[in-house]
Amino acid sequence: MPWQETQSVDQRERFIDDVQRGRMPVLQLCAHYGVSRKTGYKWIARAREEGRQGLKDRSRAPHHCPHRMSAELADLLCALRIKHDDWGARKLLKVLQRRHPRRTDWPAPSTVSAMLAREGLVTHRRKRRARPEHPGGGRIHTAAPNDVWTTDFKGEFRTGDGQWCYPLTLADQHTRYLLACHARPSTQTVTAWPVFEWAFREYGLPRAIRSDNGAPFATVGLHGLSRLSVWWLKLGIAHQRITPRTPSENGAHERMHRSLKRRAIRPAQGTGRAQQRAFDRFRDEYNEIRPHEALGMETPASCYEASSRAYPTRILAPEYPGHFTVKGVTTGGTFRFHNRLLYLANALSGERVGMDEVDDGVWHIYFGAVLIATLDERDYIIRE
Repeated sequence: MPWQETQSVDQRERFIDDVQRGRMPVLQLCAHYGVSRKTGYKWIARAREEGRQGLKDRSRAPHHCPHRMSAELADLLCALRIKHDDWGARKLLKVLQRRHPRRTDWPAPSTVSAMLAREGLVTHRRKRRARPEHPGGGRIHTAAPNDVWTTDFKGEFRTGDGQWCYPLTLADQHTRYLLACHARPSTQTVTAWPVFEWAFREYGLPRAIRSDNGAPFATVGLHGLSRLSVWWLKLGIAHQRITPRTPSENGAHERMHRSLKRRAIRPAQGTGRAQQRAFDRFRDEYNEIRPHEALGMETPASCYEASSRAYPTRILAPEYPGHFTVKGVTTGGTFRFHNRLLYLANALSGERVGMDEVDDGVWHIYFGAVLIATLDERDYIIRE
């Protein structure tokens, strides 16, 4: 009959005694005691190696428990989480592993998450229902740093002295490196221009800049052209605009803004200068310390490198092929064609555009290599 739980050790000893006396073959003894051949030979081997002591029940507790961590390590994780309450388990572990390279008892991220939840350090949010992707929206595809920079103004707020603050942010999409985070008094072109010029001088020129359709990046005029976007086009930078009212197309930048709000804006500082210092501290932490999951838990600073395209000392006007008709745009945004004064865009004031006749009386209007409009001589109406 099978070994009873309370008498298993005694029965194993009798089984071993019968084996040693040669009472009957091992297979028959296994059948007699109601155990499998594998189990019988296991106890024979243990008795041979350890004697009678080897016949006792052994603990089934695992030698290593990935769900257990020391109190010291739990304290380190909790302290770092309290300091950075928007960091998840993976980021916390990555930072502590860098700080304590000799430790080897690191738990799994799921274990850390469960421990933080038990300690009341996790706020569970309701899951948002996924929205269908806009059919005209486009995802950002990058292969290297400086392929696409993303930019936006974080929502305005007042500092303690009552002054308005408009944070202008600029980031490299490929490495998530936060290039600039500057407190501005407004969203006007005159306040945004110096930030981009500083970034171009410091990091070189990107291939493209992605923004929303608001001021000062775009206008409701022809092709959405603004003073900034015209400047970028002259520098050889493509301007990518997301679909209106679809901030998810600039999702990585929006996610960075959420961290910026938690770490540097709540609460707002007393003055504009103090607020800028808070932005600078956030930028250093975001680039140098905070691991990023999209980078394999590396930091943006360890992945970013400046562009090989330097900011030019002199910005040249666009050049056009010899068969183009070149027109200068007046300060009022107009140009003269066939004795008619046609309005184009204020953003192009003082610039030159090229016209290419693609059909009888149908002209394509270019600014540099970008097709911005079409003119039909039948009605002299300029259309995008």
